[in-house]
Amino acid sequence: MKTSNKFTVARVISSPVLFLIYFIPVWTKAEPGSALAITSMVLSIPLLALAELTDYFDGHYARLHNEVSDFGKMFDPFADVFLHLSMFTCFVFSGYMPVCFYIPILYREFSQNFLRMAAAKSGTAIAARKGGKVKTVFYVASCFVALAQETLVRTGLVEVFGLNDLVMDIFRYVGYGFFGVCVLLAYTSFIDYLKNFGKILKDNI
Repeated sequence: MKTSNKFTVARVISSPVLFLIYFIPVWTKAEPGSALAITSMVLSIPLLALAELTDYFDGHYARLHNEVSDFGKMFDPFADVFLHLSMFTCFVFSGYMPVCFYIPILYREFSQNFLRMAAAKSGTAIAARKGGKVKTVFYVASCFVALAQETLVRTGLVEVFGLNDLVMDIFRYVGYGFFGVCVLLAYTSFIDYLKNFGKILKDNI
């Protein structure tokens, strides 16, 4: 396996691991401030950061060592979607991401994946475009904004700092704003992909 693809595989593997780390305290009904609740955040934040960094390392290493391939062009965005949809599912459960934002993003990503498969069948590998990369940046930022909110809750810092419902609501609406931008960028970039690769779909219908 190429080294660049190993970075991508690491991102895929980290997705279910992060999902489990996030939900184990929920399933075990761990109280805020408990060792398990705190540990889940202590592990989640750096692990997510490392997973996101592999998105840079796989592309950088592939270009540096001439490992750019059609497989890599498809595998890299797949790993991004795999990771971010896993995290978004966590945040929908906790109320940090509205379902009305989650479902459109889910539809967009499945549609994008279908477009990539159709293109691959025609011998064209669709790599991430600038719009898609900007979208991914906001996906990443939104994940950390939501994780920051959950960290305040699980570590018991809400009580320590005396953060009232108004303050937490402000944090929550800031998070909503980030996820709203994610939806906007998701569809803006998808339209861009359709403009550039939509002919592939027409030729296969």
